[in-house]
Amino acid sequence: MKEELAICDTCSNENCFIKKHLHLEQMKQYVSKKHSFVCKKSHQFIIEGAPLQGLYFICKGKVKTVKTGINGREQIVRLTKNGDTIGFRGFGTSKRYLIGAYALEDTVLCNFSNETMMEILRNVPEFTYDLMLFYADELNKSENNIRKIAHMNVRERVIDLLLYIHKKFGQTNGLIEIELSRKEIADFAGTTEEQAIRVISSLKKESLIKTVGKRIGLLSPSKLQSEIMEHKYF
Repeated sequence: MKEELAICDTCSNENCFIKKHLHLEQMKQYVSKKHSFVCKKSHQFIIEGAPLQGLYFICKGKVKTVKTGINGREQIVRLTKNGDTIGFRGFGTSKRYLIGAYALEDTVLCNFSNETMMEILRNVPEFTYDLMLFYADELNKSENNIRKIAHMNVRERVIDLLLYIHKKFGQTNGLIEIELSRKEIADFAGTTEEQAIRVISSLKKESLIKTVGKRIGLLSPSKLQSEIMEHKYF
């Protein structure tokens, strides 16, 4: 992985935990300790079960986090973009990562070591409080995802995923700003690649979505959302 200079003071990611707290005088000493680098597309920078190496913050790019399920199959549990935090599952309670992480495109990452993060948590109460709220929100999302798997059929889960990535990454020139393979869509929706392909094909025939290569565009988000409104999870 190639070293990359990412300067927090000029970073445009206002949603980044580090950037949000740069106004605090005590944060300056910790920012100088971070390590930044480029992770090339498809490369893995966190291995599930590997020793904890601190937290990662996305400076620029997109990342998928995965967890190993039944028969060793990887389940995508989260998709992330600029400013998001990676590796927080297990941090503070485990000495090993509970997830794996891959770059979906060439991605600039900032890493803060275990030692630096523990110093921040002990000495910057504003940061610690906000991180606690973040954990609570992520727990709520995880519980909702469990309900989705239990109560949504395959078509509904694929639609829910499409609405999620449409909201998170936005759409330009009629296409969502993230490229996912059909297998990745299946892994996130908790289904097989064949079933995901059938649902996508059906949605295209119904003129609800369009596809250009791996990219997907939503033609009628409101109609798609109406299909899953009874679940009220999106």
